[in-house]
Amino acid sequence: MDDAFQTELDAARDLLDDDSITAFHVGVVRDGAEVDTTYSYRTDDADSQQEGFQALSLLATHLRLVASEAGLDYETVAADAVTLAQQVEEAGRTADAEDE
Repeated sequence: MDDAFQTELDAARDLLDDDSITAFHVGVVRDGAEVDTTYSYRTDDADSQQEGFQALSLLATHLRLVASEAGLDYETVAADAVTLAQQVEEAGRTADAEDE
């Protein structure tokens, strides 16, 4: 493991070891294949509107990070995410129909 990666990994662990966290999104990749991704946000004393804002904030932050890493604008990344989500949904419906 190179020093830069270890530094980022240690920083991520430090961020997660904080009781004041109200939301997080984590993706783990091994050997170039996505292994797992998870997110969560606290809903302590939050109404449904606050919960919705937290979920949207996580999504917006993730899109911003992906856009930055890819050197693309937010709109392109968001449009691609919508297209991918539609394809995944369609593939699921096709698989369900084939199982019937």
